[in-house]
Amino acid sequence: MAVTLACLLLILGFAINLPVFISVIGAVLAYFFLADDASPMIAAQRIIGAGENVTLLAIPFFIFLGNLLNYTGITRRMLRLAEVLTGHFRGGLAQADVLLSTLMGGLSASNLADCAMLCKMLVPEMTKLGYNKAFSAAVTAAGSLITPIIPPGIALIIYGFVADVSIGKMFMAGVVPGILCCLLLMTAIRIVAGRRGYRPARERGPTWAEFWPAFKEASGALILVVVIIGGIRIGVFTPTEAGAIAVLYVIVIGSLVYREMSFEHIQRALIETARATAGVMLIIMACSAFAWILTWEQVAQDVARFVTGFSGSPVVFLLVLNVFLLILGMFIEGNAAIIVLVPLLMPTVRMLGIDPVQFGLIMILNLAIGCLTPPMGTVMFIANAITGTKVGEFVRESLPLYAALFIALMLVTFVPAVSTWLPNL
Repeated sequence: MAVTLACLLLILGFAINLPVFISVIGAVLAYFFLADDASPMIAAQRIIGAGENVTLLAIPFFIFLGNLLNYTGITRRMLRLAEVLTGHFRGGLAQADVLLSTLMGGLSASNLADCAMLCKMLVPEMTKLGYNKAFSAAVTAAGSLITPIIPPGIALIIYGFVADVSIGKMFMAGVVPGILCCLLLMTAIRIVAGRRGYRPARERGPTWAEFWPAFKEASGALILVVVIIGGIRIGVFTPTEAGAIAVLYVIVIGSLVYREMSFEHIQRALIETARATAGVMLIIMACSAFAWILTWEQVAQDVARFVTGFSGSPVVFLLVLNVFLLILGMFIEGNAAIIVLVPLLMPTVRMLGIDPVQFGLIMILNLAIGCLTPPMGTVMFIANAITGTKVGEFVRESLPLYAALFIALMLVTFVPAVSTWLPNL
């Protein structure tokens, strides 16, 4: 009875648009005050204890890294490289937008930050070139969804922590799906641009004289991605140490090589990181306590029995899961959903023989698509707020991009090698 009331209170909190961590903490406290065999002291222990895992130190480092990028000039250099590579295609600037999100996603680790930054930077330029403003906003928002998938996305770290899966493997698993999403989105943009007559930004492909300077300027950021992923993969350092090394590297590059970063920029980035980390950690701590309640009440076993009683087929399970997660992602913040649902679903996943690494990418991609979808898609609202686009126009212009992302989701779901080939190589 207590767990049912806690779940209803949680749903009510989401329905009236309370902050996620307040809704979850309210449900957790309600359970511990109502349950006969639980003490409120345990609630405090579970909430605080969830934040004491060393693995979670990677989160503030990578958030700090993403904030520092705004002051180094790396973003501008990466955009120049993306424009050189895609400017001769129809819809070239829109394709450069998606390619830049893919290149920057491995550094910024935040789809909301990416979306906000690129909406301010690229949407006005695309509008000047004759692109529909709603289409420009939709392209930018859809491209930013690649960020949680490309390492070192925060969602990959949280899933690895909750599911007890190697974070290094999760980082490697995100590379191919991220590139796949990029290519499919660029293809959808090419089709739309051809129908609407969006002209290329350049008449011809890049020459070596154009490509080499752009590549050389962006090489500092590209090397950083290789260092982060390669260092973790070969065991030189842990994800947490990788975050610290990446931060140090960006400070050196920004202040001594590019000479665009000052001490004031570092101070500002630290303040932004503290605020963002506090929000993420509050969600993690609250949701970890709620996940413990569901485990303690054996809800996970009930879910496993229900799913296997409905069908013992992994294919049916994954189809139902995709529908469920896509709907859930429209209403609930993705990291909170991962922390609550993974302990419930993991017993069934293992019993059906589904690779936990593949399952993690399925979850993250589903919840990312939910961020682009009404009624509560966070990325959608940020793009609309910055660009002044109406929700109806945004959704209408997003339809080809939704199709591209759904194709990517089906490939990740039913072709395990898409997410498992690189980690197992």
